[in-house]
Amino acid sequence: RGGRAVPLPPSRKTRALLAYLAIVGRPQNREHLCEMFWDVPDDPRGSLRWSLSKLRKIVNSEGHEPLTADRNFIELRIGQDVTVDWHELKTLSSAGLDVLALDEIERWAGQLDGFLDDLSLPRCPVFEAWRIALANEFDVLRCRFLRAAIDNLRQDPARALPFARALCTLNPDDGALGRELAALSQAARGQAVQPGAPPVRQASVEADDRAAPARQEIRFCTTADNVRIAYALTGKGYPIVKAANWMSHLHYDRESPVWRHWVEGLSQHNRLIRYDERGNGLSDWTVDDLSAEAMLADLEAIVAASGVDRFALLGISQGCAISVMYAVRHPERVSHLVLYGGYVRGWRARGDPAEIARRSAMGVLIRRGWGQNNPAFRQMFTSLFIPGATQEHMSWFNELQLKSVSAENAARLHNAFGKIDVTRLLPQVSTPTLVLHARDDAVIPFEQGWEFAGGIPNARFVTLDSGNHILLDNEPAFFRFLSEVHQFLGSQP
Repeated sequence: RGGRAVPLPPSRKTRALLAYLAIVGRPQNREHLCEMFWDVPDDPRGSLRWSLSKLRKIVNSEGHEPLTADRNFIELRIGQDVTVDWHELKTLSSAGLDVLALDEIERWAGQLDGFLDDLSLPRCPVFEAWRIALANEFDVLRCRFLRAAIDNLRQDPARALPFARALCTLNPDDGALGRELAALSQAARGQAVQPGAPPVRQASVEADDRAAPARQEIRFCTTADNVRIAYALTGKGYPIVKAANWMSHLHYDRESPVWRHWVEGLSQHNRLIRYDERGNGLSDWTVDDLSAEAMLADLEAIVAASGVDRFALLGISQGCAISVMYAVRHPERVSHLVLYGGYVRGWRARGDPAEIARRSAMGVLIRRGWGQNNPAFRQMFTSLFIPGATQEHMSWFNELQLKSVSAENAARLHNAFGKIDVTRLLPQVSTPTLVLHARDDAVIPFEQGWEFAGGIPNARFVTLDSGNHILLDNEPAFFRFLSEVHQFLGSQP
């Protein structure tokens, strides 16, 4: 509404009802909707009225009531007040993608994933059959847009590569597509494909990618309280400064399948500056102050040492709050603010007694189990951060925890993060802001992303279809993340 994302109700059936009305786009009989979504013992008419009461608050506003209902029919009128991207997508596809501008093809190709995936209702067979049929139709359209993006970006292999990977995910058995991905991957690294070379399997390409981490230059600076902070520079172009996140290691991250694709993806068109937080990685581990103010001072020191005057600022996890603090204090330096997977208020500041008890107990466990040779304890964190991980991802992330931070520092940082609260700063952010959050993030509640977007003036919110706190290299949500960020950075001076 008005360019701002509107929170949807938590009820999956209510969201599914909204999707059905929006996509069908014509009056629906009440009895039909009751039969589609509710069993007779559930008081279907009462349940339908309840869902409609929630949807009216979202869709309708004073003087504008596109959602209407009478005794027999319910309709969401599509037109001036309500537009539906599904209808726009089908219209564009019918007209032919060859008439679209490249930036529009790239925009659509980057954001098409997970259509209606979160609305699965196995106990509602009529709706489920409709949803699956529509999702299959969507995948066909998505393949067309991905194909068009790849064909139009052949002169820029680095930009084409994420779309080729997404298309391979949809068509894993297509050998020709695998060879095309190999060629793009090699071209993106400046390596020409030799004529007559044997086909390269997709798995081999991915292994080859891991063997050639992005080149980086590591430097050090010293903060006002005499803490040495390590930072790294990769790529060329307009600078992106990434605020530190928990458990980082500049050497190890660029080799790891958990973080390497982040470094490469963000360095494709930009100069990426990232650093190890105090108490982590190559930065000093013996530090007295782990407060949010100290972390902000570290970011200020990195910016000063790197010599950048104006830059995009990226926050991930607790780095989002630190980024907001910096953007409010130094608005003239930050051209774009990107916040992914963050929280406005830490676990203690949120004030939920059950969460405080659970996280406090976790802090005790960190001190006792983090440094043990047996990785079983660290596996608990791995399962929370990247539940969709392969065994290789898990092994690397388990090892990263041990290499990047001590048990004592991990526990201290865990407690320090719990106290963070930047609620009062959000209205003061004047920088153009993009907020992204994985829908099923098990580490940071999805609502915290909404809180950032709702509190920062004119912020744009993007939902990513993932359960991983750290997006993995084999999931469409990561390609969507990169596409959104690149487009956002190109949209402002």
